Amino acid sequence: MKKKFLRYHSIELVIFLLMLLLLQPGQGQAETAEDKGLALAIEADRRDSGYGDSTAGMLMILRNKHGQESRREMRYRTLEVENDGDMSLTIFDSPKDVKGTAFLNYTHKVGDDDQWLYLPALKRVKRISSSNKSGSFMGSEFAYEDIANQEVEKYTYKWLRDEIYENRDCFVTERYPVDKKNSGYSRQVAWLDRNEYRIWKVEYYDRKNAHLKTLTISGHQQYNESFWRPEKMFMVNHQTGKSTELQFSNYRFKVGLSPDDFNKNSLKRVK
Repeated sequence: MKKKFLRYHSIELVIFLLMLLLLQPGQGQAETAEDKGLALAIEADRRDSGYGDSTAGMLMILRNKHGQESRREMRYRTLEVENDGDMSLTIFDSPKDVKGTAFLNYTHKVGDDDQWLYLPALKRVKRISSSNKSGSFMGSEFAYEDIANQEVEKYTYKWLRDEIYENRDCFVTERYPVDKKNSGYSRQVAWLDRNEYRIWKVEYYDRKNAHLKTLTISGHQQYNESFWRPEKMFMVNHQTGKSTELQFSNYRFKVGLSPDDFNKNSLKRVK
């Protein structure tokens, strides 16, 4: 009888210990696809933090559905802002009809971004309203919301699967814009590699959930032994047959930029 009692008592103890483990925070709870998607976005953002400021040269190549090209040369500057999104400035140097055009963006983690476009032909600064952020940036296949820095808080996330993309082990995640009213997209599907959390491909779906565009990114290079940047970004619009290619060169980091270099009041005089 005593042995039987001890056997039952031991079983109850094991059950009790298992229940304690299941009740521990973070223990025994399956990670959801949403949790994993958010964790991946946070880790990718963390790995790119701390660059301070940077500059780069850019060549924009616009192609129509017949393959005819037009080219624009630009310069790009960006500045990290503590506890908020980054500031960025894009300056057009050629051709002559767009020379002097400047696009200034203040990305915010929460709420609408602030964006301004200086048009030298009109000699005025035009504010881009949040309702227009899905519009084309300077006639390209990139929208204003694509040009803005992609802060984690701008989306909700979901991990879809792991798969091989161009011989790389990748996470495939889906992100949904928080600002559903003004975004031109219902969702985006992104491929980021498991080693460095670099994005290699993004598929964009319009408000009707039809496949609108695909962005492919190539030539990632590491700078300052920390920060990865691409050499090329190629956006194709599947509904119009048009495409835009961005080629980057001469990346420089920690060059000493300050908020004064991103002043909307000086857009007309930017050099």
